[in-house]
Amino acid sequence: MTAHTLIRDSLLDAAAVVLPVRCAGCGRPDRSLCDACLEAVRPSASVHRARGVPVCSALQYEGIARRVLLAYKDGGRVDVARALGRALRAAIAEAQRHAPAGAGEQHALLPVLIPSTRAAWRRRGYHPTRSVLARAHILVPPLWRALRLSRQTADQAGLSAGERSGNREGSMVASRRLAGRECLIVDDIVTSGATVAEAARAISAAGGRVVGAATIASTPRRSSAGAEAMLR
Repeated sequence: MTAHTLIRDSLLDAAAVVLPVRCAGCGRPDRSLCDACLEAVRPSASVHRARGVPVCSALQYEGIARRVLLAYKDGGRVDVARALGRALRAAIAEAQRHAPAGAGEQHALLPVLIPSTRAAWRRRGYHPTRSVLARAHILVPPLWRALRLSRQTADQAGLSAGERSGNREGSMVASRRLAGRECLIVDDIVTSGATVAEAARAISAAGGRVVGAATIASTPRRSSAGAEAMLR
């Protein structure tokens, strides 16, 4: 054990006396994220396509990573946002690296956040992906409300791929401030790709150029061993 680790663990032990917590991944007492779960959300970026849009994701949405994301989004565990921010930063860096020739060479890509529904905002009181992005410490800040919902949509969880498409289709409008900009769609999780596809449609309609997307995680069925070759 290094001196740095010893000091860190001592501080965590002291904090746990005042504010007892359990690991968001495994439930171990006295740690926001224990060492094993912190390792499980260490980014390992993968690339794939969702409805024709290149997507870079830092984690697989399963196991510990899934539990941590659910605890953050629906369990009020904002204390894990820093760890998720490191994952999102890795996905954004990978997206920049895989940008098509000519895109992102002079300037970093502009992050464009998927908007929350009113119901999700009322339930959480904050925009989960925006909070994580703030902790990713990227050079280019997003344009707030560059994308907005033209109609409220249902929660995508539990919907089939076809239902997800119908739920999202025509639901977003992009700001004209995106015209001529090279945009990177940013979201927490990609599943069917319906949300990414709708965001790409809205951005293109406003005159922006969608270079790709970056997400904290992707569901396993959206990834493949040879996905990186698909982007070449």
